[in-house]
Amino acid sequence: MDPLDLVGLTPLMARASGRSSVVVGVIDGRVALDHPAFAGHPVRELRPTGGTGTCSGADVCCAHGTAVAGIITGGTGVCPRCTLISRPLFTDHPTDGGPATCFSGVRTGELAEAITETVDAGAHVVNLSMAQPAPSGVRDHALEAALGHAADRGVIVVVAAGNQGRVGSTVLTDHPWVIPVIAYDRAGHPMPQSNRGVSIGRHGVGAPGDRVPGLGPDGHPLVLSGTSAAAPFVAGTVALLLSAFPKATPAAVRYAVTHGPGRRRSVTPPLLDAWAAYTALRNL
Repeated sequence: MDPLDLVGLTPLMARASGRSSVVVGVIDGRVALDHPAFAGHPVRELRPTGGTGTCSGADVCCAHGTAVAGIITGGTGVCPRCTLISRPLFTDHPTDGGPATCFSGVRTGELAEAITETVDAGAHVVNLSMAQPAPSGVRDHALEAALGHAADRGVIVVVAAGNQGRVGSTVLTDHPWVIPVIAYDRAGHPMPQSNRGVSIGRHGVGAPGDRVPGLGPDGHPLVLSGTSAAAPFVAGTVALLLSAFPKATPAAVRYAVTHGPGRRRSVTPPLLDAWAAYTALRNL
């Protein structure tokens, strides 16, 4: 099934394309801001890294950030008219060419700083297509404070649950304001590598994470799989709903996106239903 059809985005995107006043922050690898898909769309970078804004073929972190951003906004994204703020955080390590190196050097203090900066820069939604770099169960006061700062400002934080196939929570997925996201395949089944947990099942959602085409640095699609691909579908949906209902509170939008029938007892969250969320907000 088409990823947009899987989560009810097709009818919603036919009605709405977003507003530039709604800002989505992407904390990831650098985004290739000169990619044709972003031409004519409001995009800016915090802490500019210099260069031409083009990913080289070997820059896997920039390729990852560009693909994630392209799912959210730009000419091909869920919320094409929304404003994008890129906050580069991940960088390549020359000792290992795999994309996992993008995340291995990130410290939680750096992540907390990036979240705070993105919130203070005016983001309404923040996408984190990464799992928490600290072990599960370890308290991190700086990260907790950054997430609390987002909650106080009404900034919705969408987080990839991770792809280690574990059961448990982290500071990121356990925070009550965060929307953790697991990956579903094209048949509508949870992908086994997605991390699960009580908090993930209680206030998270699932989204497409099976061979999702994203923007590639060389003009060809970069195919993503896993929770990194799933999270931006949710972030884009939140931005689209905030655009469609500018008077709705962030809490109401978050509730519409995550609310399922009855109290959840499973560690596996249900699939996102963007059209149902739109309908719920329209009927408020």
